[in-house]
Amino acid sequence: MPRKASGTRKAKKVIRVFCEGQSEQAYTEYLKRTFSDVAVLDYPKETGLFEKAKRLFENNARYRDNADVIDEVWFFFDVETEDIDKWQRRLAIIRSLRKLRKKPPLNVRLLMTTGCIEYWLMLHYKKVCPPSIQTPAEKDRIMADLLEQEPHYKKGDYASTARIAAHHLRASENARESFRRLLDEGMPGLEDTDERNHWLCRNCFTFSTVFEAIDFLQSLP
Repeated sequence: MPRKASGTRKAKKVIRVFCEGQSEQAYTEYLKRTFSDVAVLDYPKETGLFEKAKRLFENNARYRDNADVIDEVWFFFDVETEDIDKWQRRLAIIRSLRKLRKKPPLNVRLLMTTGCIEYWLMLHYKKVCPPSIQTPAEKDRIMADLLEQEPHYKKGDYASTARIAAHHLRASENARESFRRLLDEGMPGLEDTDERNHWLCRNCFTFSTVFEAIDFLQSLP
């Protein structure tokens, strides 16, 4: 969907995105092109998350020397039961990244989806909320459902991912509605906080927070 031009143009937001896999990179590329009027999204060619960001900001001049002009760092990944024990290490890296920009602090945003990115992609077509997306069989069912909507989809394929992502506003609506239901399961709140994100990573209920990134980009003047 085309974006409406703003009468007042402010400086573009500078965002560095770290992607778990090539599918996340393909989706990020769509966001990069679609929101190029309000944001500069950039991501490393190699996939990698928290440890990769830590190394780049410590050792790569392109990241280290430009920390003051970077507004946000995004981590785009799947939430899996096998990663529950990684939270404290990840949180330590998140806190160190926040300190790289003082006024205002660098914002770290977690674009998380339960089990596989294909669940987030399915939300571009319809509201679905399976009880679990953790086992290989559960992930295969989501993939099969997605292929019914976009038969040419393949992981990391930019063209098919862009066709899906064109429905990002519908996906955000569907994801937001499902996300609110987690309050009944004990989620500490809707606001993006470390406490909430820890709860999400620990419990692995079905959800996606990618809609929060979409909302942010949509809100930029």
